[in-house]
Amino acid sequence: MAEFVLKYADARGEIRQQVAEAENEKELRDRMTSQGYLIYSIKQRGDIASRLSTRRKKLNLEKFLIFNQQFLTLIRAGLPILKSLDLLADRLTDPKLGKFIKAVRDDVKNGTLLSDAFARQRAFPPIYITSILAGEKSGSLGEVIERFITYQKMVLAIRKKILLSLLYPAVLVLLVSALIAFMVTYVVPNFAQLYGSLNAQLPTVTLWLLAAGTTARNYILLGVGALFAIATGIKLWSGTERGGAIMERVQMRLPVFGEIWSKYQVAQLARVLSTLLMGGIPLIQALDTAGESLGSRLLRGAIESARKLVREGQPLSSSLAQTGIFPALAIDMIEVGESTGALPAMLTSVAEFFEEDVTTKMTAAMSLIEPAIMLFMGGFVAFVLVALYLPIFSLAERV
Repeated sequence: MAEFVLKYADARGEIRQQVAEAENEKELRDRMTSQGYLIYSIKQRGDIASRLSTRRKKLNLEKFLIFNQQFLTLIRAGLPILKSLDLLADRLTDPKLGKFIKAVRDDVKNGTLLSDAFARQRAFPPIYITSILAGEKSGSLGEVIERFITYQKMVLAIRKKILLSLLYPAVLVLLVSALIAFMVTYVVPNFAQLYGSLNAQLPTVTLWLLAAGTTARNYILLGVGALFAIATGIKLWSGTERGGAIMERVQMRLPVFGEIWSKYQVAQLARVLSTLLMGGIPLIQALDTAGESLGSRLLRGAIESARKLVREGQPLSSSLAQTGIFPALAIDMIEVGESTGALPAMLTSVAEFFEEDVTTKMTAAMSLIEPAIMLFMGGFVAFVLVALYLPIFSLAERV
């Protein structure tokens, strides 16, 4: 069935606008007329899914969360949507978000539905636009925005936990890399000049180290340029469909971190699906939106395959199982949710379980990586010092 934007006057003469489904425009017009409504216009609605699939602009999600909290407060205070957007558009601290909200306000002022106005900006999350659409259809806009706020808070909290657990190891790696670069390109070449002036017989390990240090100092700029070029090439290649899929398969096969990455994506999928289903979105449309919300090409392809199977009448659990990507535990929990009629609640449980599992495994991995980095740094420094000072000890014994 197609969707139409309907503008009409009710029995009290108030002008209203809503989204309605019908086989064609004539059927919708006849239906609304028989109910006593005066029809002003009926326009077929553009395919919102096609707009969600286009490349979106970057948006500060924390600032967007604050906007929605303020938007919800104004709506619940009884202000019309247009007036609420008007008040917020000029008071946002984020200039980029303010520009988008002003454009949304102008579109709504010209008669565009709120969900269409947000979709036109190519900046807002697909789950948000789909939730707004559900709120327009059901007349519960405040509830769906509140549900989106809860979802966004959970997502940001999980993301912050992961980033904080990665912060200390990242700083350690940076410091260790700087120390190694300093010793190899500055300290070692100075010792090479010293030993060259003494014409001393040097141990093999010292000769290797001095040769490596001298080469590194002479070609450091070339080496940095080559590393930058390689990193840029890998990034561009991973941006392609084939390259991105290969990189994701490599990520999934990494020990420990591959499992963490896969479970995080599954948790995100379960959280999005749960939020959409609780908001009254049909399962097929929820799968469409959830697929667009994922950052993984492999999982998006798996969701698309599962959606086709669900459309053919198969259960969600068996459809996801046939993709061969999702963990067996998640499939079993979803199957229980389907059989008991509590799929949204079970999806929430799946998301919470895997989010907790990701946090625990990430913390455990970081607790092992940090001492490993320290041991590597200590071992490297000890090797350099022994290799550099060994000839000095030999010369002292001769004297």
